Amino acid sequence: MTNHIETIEKSLQNIWGYEKFRPPQKEIITNLLERKDSLVVMATGSGKSLCFQLPALLNSGLTLVVSPLIALMENQVKELQEKKLPADFLHSEVSQNNRKNIFYKIKTQQLKLLYLSPETLLSKPVWEAITSPEIVIDGLIIDEAHCLVEWGNTFRPAYSRLGALRPSLLKFKPNQSPTFAIACFTATADKYTQKTIIKTLQLNQPQICLISPYRSNLHLNIKQIWTPKGRKQQVINLLARKQGKSGLIYLRTRKEAENISNWLNNLGYQNKAYHGGLPNIEKRQIEKDWLEEKIKFVVSTNAFGMGINKSNVRWILHYQLPLFLSAYIQEIGRGGRDGKPTEVVSLMSECTGLFDPTDKNRRSFLLNKTIQQYLTAEKIINKIPPTGNIETISQYQLYLSILSSGEQLQWLDIFNYRITPNNLHQKIKLIIDKEKQLVKKMQKYLTTNSCRWGFLLNSFGFVVSSSFRCGVCDNCLKKKS
Repeated sequence: MTNHIETIEKSLQNIWGYEKFRPPQKEIITNLLERKDSLVVMATGSGKSLCFQLPALLNSGLTLVVSPLIALMENQVKELQEKKLPADFLHSEVSQNNRKNIFYKIKTQQLKLLYLSPETLLSKPVWEAITSPEIVIDGLIIDEAHCLVEWGNTFRPAYSRLGALRPSLLKFKPNQSPTFAIACFTATADKYTQKTIIKTLQLNQPQICLISPYRSNLHLNIKQIWTPKGRKQQVINLLARKQGKSGLIYLRTRKEAENISNWLNNLGYQNKAYHGGLPNIEKRQIEKDWLEEKIKFVVSTNAFGMGINKSNVRWILHYQLPLFLSAYIQEIGRGGRDGKPTEVVSLMSECTGLFDPTDKNRRSFLLNKTIQQYLTAEKIINKIPPTGNIETISQYQLYLSILSSGEQLQWLDIFNYRITPNNLHQKIKLIIDKEKQLVKKMQKYLTTNSCRWGFLLNSFGFVVSSSFRCGVCDNCLKKKS
């Protein structure tokens, strides 16, 4: 243990230039070096990346990092490569020449960190490369692990197969000892999300580290809007208050992000729209312009902000709110990383929807779309072969993921499955009921009269007393006056 601590402290100073760790970075790094599975929940901007990058660099083999977004993996790898560290990434937009070069680096054991999307990691070419007996795998990191739960069933079904990766991989490496650890990192995970991550990934007695997401410098404010015109006026009011300050505006769809961005540009508020449908080169340029203060704010879907390290974001506006508190707290966590006061404003239609049904209709549409996917999985189970290879029935990938989360399917390895139906209707109903409860939780947060930070902390399992007051949210300020 002493050797571990001395080595990691020297590495912290030599590589990152920091004199000391933030709590509990040292403990997390030690767990990974001792090959212990881990689940780490730490606030955005608290140094999660260092916790898995440092032990990966100290180990002799390869650490695989599963990352949900191209921007996220490219930004982290860029920072590592600027320090001349052996890291790289693979994703769908990597050119053929660069891809060949990265596979050569894997084969010749030149890399310590390889960032991939779950889809890329589970592809045949990558699988063939990392299963070579001479390639030692030192760790599997699931970065932004909440995406496994939020996206695994309805958007990114590859996440559901990651639990089969370690046993499948070790079949090709029977002499690798000790086995490698799986570590999951996220800024938000309630008890349900924690249990789902542990179960899906088959974590072995994981070391669980839960750090409160409370950030007293984030001043939470919910504004009830009565008309579409009133919503736009609130945007203008905020921009007038925050003129010259860096910020973010969040919406839910690509089309809406582009519409609001164009509207604000026409009014003279220079900005860029950002979403997953933009070409990679354009997304990187927008990120660069924002980081360098060439534009003060970005109008974006949830595709923007994850992993982009900008400390002086002074305001965040939710023009449209996400369905779930987990997404909300992720997005507000991108503000005020320097610890200075940051205004977080969220706009919501009045609750009845009589004057402006926009929010209510969008919420119903998104929820019903998700529910329909679950119901379809229940209907078509008899059309799916009871055993098979996912590559031969790729059209059913999404439904295989839903069946897996409903405990109706077992992944024999990362490619082959076996359906084991057991009270499917009831299991699907439980999943749907959970989705509805999460949506209701978000609505309760928006309408609560209590301290908003207190509500969030209790929602994510950090029990605080009913007398807790952050003193800076809109509800606390009302009670002061």
